[in-house]
Amino acid sequence: MRIFLFDARKLQTAVWLVLFLLVWEGVAWSIRHWIPVTQPETKWPYFTDVMTYVFANLGMLFKQGGITFANALSGFAIGSLVGLLLALIMSLSATIERIITPYIVSSQMVPIVGLAPIVFGILRDADMSRISMAAYVTFFPVAINALSGLSSIPSEKKELFASYASSKPVYYWKLALPSALPYLFLGMKLAAPLSITASIVVELMGAPNGIGVTMVSSLYYGSSQSTLFWATLFFSALIGLAAYLVISVIERVATPWQPEFRSTGGGNT
Repeated sequence: MRIFLFDARKLQTAVWLVLFLLVWEGVAWSIRHWIPVTQPETKWPYFTDVMTYVFANLGMLFKQGGITFANALSGFAIGSLVGLLLALIMSLSATIERIITPYIVSSQMVPIVGLAPIVFGILRDADMSRISMAAYVTFFPVAINALSGLSSIPSEKKELFASYASSKPVYYWKLALPSALPYLFLGMKLAAPLSITASIVVELMGAPNGIGVTMVSSLYYGSSQSTLFWATLFFSALIGLAAYLVISVIERVATPWQPEFRSTGGGNT
């Protein structure tokens, strides 16, 4: 049964990739043959052309993407810690939750495209600005999801710990935090790609390096560097996907008791 499920997942992934390639190439072909546009290769290039450019410039893309990823990772770690601390504070009482919630919700009303130049103008440091924006977009989904996990603990488990007169630290360490881990990782998986996007937005404001800078510079050269723009766009998506997958792997290791991570049993049948 396990082998069958594993093969099914691989088959689903292969089908998805084939459909993705067919749709991409179909759109590119349609633009060239059905839609009267000038320089169609700049509007939607063939995927094979983009991948050829990616492999030809892999070293440069890894270098610039690594800068973006490193800053986003630092901001993601800070934002996750802040979000978890806020969730723990709000879980202490309904009154504290009612006081804090409007402020953290209001903080997300400002779009990162508008906030990024303000942060960059104040800090005047590309790395700190990228880290700050990555932390900004991370803390909210982490806080909200972690709070949901802390609030979803069954009442009978709470009563059991109360019957043993457990202290608050013991309650949180033994029951609340383990119960909230799946929710916490859900928030982190949502926030991980967003932290990459936030770092790239800061780079568009005038940072000296990063994948976003390469993306902007490719636009200055017009159609001659259009493939570079699409290559950086594709590589940025891969960085966001990599961030998501890293958190998913950590979740599998940290929460093996979740139903989707358990062995289905049944031997090799």
